[in-house]
Amino acid sequence: MTDRFIYHCALRWSDMDAYGHVNNARFLTLYEEARVAMMFLAAREVGITSLEEGVIIARHEIDYLRPIDYGDPVRIESWIEDIRAARFTVAYELFDGDAVASRARSVCAPYNLREQRPRRLSDAERSFLSGYA
Repeated sequence: MTDRFIYHCALRWSDMDAYGHVNNARFLTLYEEARVAMMFLAAREVGITSLEEGVIIARHEIDYLRPIDYGDPVRIESWIEDIRAARFTVAYELFDGDAVASRARSVCAPYNLREQRPRRLSDAERSFLSGYA
C-alpha cells in the first residue's frame, strides 16, 4: 500500500459559492495547501528544502464526486503517482467525513526560479517523493 500524506484543511467562508457549497475552483486551493504542506513541511522534517525553491504546475485534473457544505475540516490524502527525471505527479483524494468528495492529480515540475527554467529532481528529492509513491 502506498504511504499517503494526510492533511486536514479548515474550510473558510470565502470557499463557499452562492449555493452554500465549496466552489469548484476552491478545490484547487485546498489541494494546493495539502501539496505545499507535503513539499515544504514534510520535506523540511527530513532535511529537504530544495522543493521550496521552485516547483511549477504543468497540469491539474479534478473529478468532483459530491458537493461539500461548510463545516468540519476536510481531509486530503495525497501520494506520488509517478516520478520522472524532471516531473512528478501528485494524486489526491479529498474526504468530507468518510466520503470521498473529489479526486485530483497535479503534474509538478521542479523549477529554477533564478534561471527561469525547469530542472531535474535531485536524488534527495526523488528519495523523499518515493516515500509517498
